[in-house]
Amino acid sequence: MDGGGVQLGRWLIVFGIVFVVVGILFVFGGKLSWLRLGRLPGDFAWGRGSVRIYFPLMTSILLSLILTLIFWLFRK
Repeated sequence: MDGGGVQLGRWLIVFGIVFVVVGILFVFGGKLSWLRLGRLPGDFAWGRGSVRIYFPLMTSILLSLILTLIFWLFRK
């Protein structure tokens, strides 16, 4: 297998691990009281009547930093 195939294999493994972790967080997230993704300070929610707007800014920043770190580690 050439170098491109090995690199593709590594990326598929990384994405698979990320999907498994995200899936576990969705399944068990309600039972983990210390894990407050989606309810962090900096996550905005506005509601008026039957309309509710939610913008998870801090959760997005935190997930972006974690994924950046993971990809940076696999690049080395």
